[in-house]
Amino acid sequence: MADRLKALAATSGLRSWKLGGRELLPVVQGGMGVGISAGGLAGTVAGLGGIGTVSSVDLRRLHPDLMAKTAHLDAEPDAGPRIDAANLEALGREIGLARRLSGGRGLLAVNVMKALSAYAAQVRHALACGVDALVVGAGLPLDLPDLAKDHPKVALIPILSDARGIQLLVRKWEKKGRLPDAIVVEHPRLAGGHLGAAKVGDLNDPRFDFEVVLPQAQDFFKSAGIEGKIPLIAAGGIGTQEDIRRLQSLGASAVQLGTAFAVTTECDADPRFKQVLADAKPEDLVEFTSVAGLPARAVRTKWLAKYMRLEPRLNAKVHKETECTMRFDCLAHCGLRDGTPGWGKFCIDKMLGHALSGQTEQGLFFRGAGKLPFGSEIRSVQELLQWLLGGLRPAPLTGAA
Repeated sequence: MADRLKALAATSGLRSWKLGGRELLPVVQGGMGVGISAGGLAGTVAGLGGIGTVSSVDLRRLHPDLMAKTAHLDAEPDAGPRIDAANLEALGREIGLARRLSGGRGLLAVNVMKALSAYAAQVRHALACGVDALVVGAGLPLDLPDLAKDHPKVALIPILSDARGIQLLVRKWEKKGRLPDAIVVEHPRLAGGHLGAAKVGDLNDPRFDFEVVLPQAQDFFKSAGIEGKIPLIAAGGIGTQEDIRRLQSLGASAVQLGTAFAVTTECDADPRFKQVLADAKPEDLVEFTSVAGLPARAVRTKWLAKYMRLEPRLNAKVHKETECTMRFDCLAHCGLRDGTPGWGKFCIDKMLGHALSGQTEQGLFFRGAGKLPFGSEIRSVQELLQWLLGGLRPAPLTGAA
């Protein structure tokens, strides 16, 4: 099937691309936490010739034995280190699962948020587990070349949103003797989850438009003498073969999708999670400031609607918590724990955990703004790739109208 998809893309006039010495489909599955894109989804995508991505954050939630060891931890002085250790063990398990499923095809990446308190530890563990690529967003990963200096063959892929950020990071990395192996260019107005803008009001800034940032980035590469050395991956609002063709014409080598992969049968989340995303309409989405201080986009659930109503009052009574309510300080800087004015005032790990397990009224369901390829239907990764690369619609589901 990987070979057939490659041929389908070529027939459609879509260019394949190379990373880590491998020829790949021009489709990347984005990292989605907590537990949404783990070994099952990432391994399936890689096995079909694309890039599959495991999100590193709080993966113990997918492993009952690790949760049994850590869910009860409360006032113990070593609660945080024990939870962190469980999450590293879970990350290794998910990388191993993805590796087995991929069968040596495609490329396997791990996404680690720069905003995590365990960022460096998770980067090092992913490298030790033999991952093919590291993808880092939710902050500017200027230290990533240092962390990966003993792994020159691992592809390093930062996530940025405008040409200025690209230029800054490339210049900083050049001084360390390394260039990004690729860069994800994520459009804040279109993507889901944490977004690469300073505040919610900036999401519509035209500097983020692909028609602006992709040519500007290519012009910078040319002026810096590195033309053709850093592939760009456009992320946000992509749902058709025509979208990929248009973005390749603007200078992208590949595209990244998140939500479209989250509603596949192979996604690692509860089926109810997938259906919430699949059923959501544009008017059901809301932008807000996350506990990490970044704009975010999610489905307006009963819990999120209530939180949005209470947010002004919560921010008016800002106070610093004595400790993390989940005992492991998942974020280096947390609006709830640290009492940061203007930042979100809820436990993001708890709410994303509710979403993972399909608690439809309580969870925080991150979602991109784009239309899904199959509407409210949950389809396979193979069917999604056949649609994206060849415009092939799958047969109607049994019992569908």
